[in-house]
Amino acid sequence: MTPMPGLTETLTLFAVACLAGAMNAVAGGGTILTFPTLLAFGMPSIRANATSTFALLVGIMGSLYGYRNHLAAVKPWLKNFAPVSIAGGLLGAWLLTRTNEKFFDQLVPFLILFATVLFLLNNVFRRLAGIEATAAGGKPHAAGTAAALVLQFGVAVYGGYFGAGIGILMLATMGLLGLHHIHEMNAIKTVLGALINVVAATYFIFAGLVIWPQAAVMTLGATAGYYLGSHMAQKISQQQVRNLVGVIGVSLSLVFFWREFLAR
Repeated sequence: MTPMPGLTETLTLFAVACLAGAMNAVAGGGTILTFPTLLAFGMPSIRANATSTFALLVGIMGSLYGYRNHLAAVKPWLKNFAPVSIAGGLLGAWLLTRTNEKFFDQLVPFLILFATVLFLLNNVFRRLAGIEATAAGGKPHAAGTAAALVLQFGVAVYGGYFGAGIGILMLATMGLLGLHHIHEMNAIKTVLGALINVVAATYFIFAGLVIWPQAAVMTLGATAGYYLGSHMAQKISQQQVRNLVGVIGVSLSLVFFWREFLAR
């Protein structure tokens, strides 16, 4: 039986998950906080990844509800991209369970740094994809659809394996489809991201990787954080959140680089 977390661990996990939930509601990037925190309390990296994925599902479900009015408009896209996302997320989760713990430990600093860079370069990706908040929706590029499906599968595999930053990758991928309506694009991104994470979390549950006491504490914290963040989203600059996440992400990646490759 997994031991219950102590008071300090419980309060810390709740607070970090609350902050992560609020960040996901405002700008994303919550995994960059929850995953390293679980590692700091001694949880093995693969189990920490699985537990973090499960704990942050509540925010994803909340985001999905927030875009419910745009789902009808994007339904045709979901018919093609949902199966690809489910398959990729399942493959990524399966790959994680087949990864050696020591190898994954060495991947951790690279994964955190990669997710942080993606997060910081969100606006760059949007410009490269031709995404403008005020632009009207365009017609899909026939030649780009197949490429977008292949890229989405790759994003889904990465999402099932680690997960942080997939929303940014999906927004960039949608530029290949000629989509420009930002709310519809966010609706597609949110639905596909939810599918990837639900499939991965479900696989992790059946694989016995989720540590339930910590997951329960973090789920409660993420729920509170998402609720607060959704109400504060219009009051807080996303750039300020992005700067904070960037500092934290880069700092954590340096710490893990030092721990894995230098402190020996």
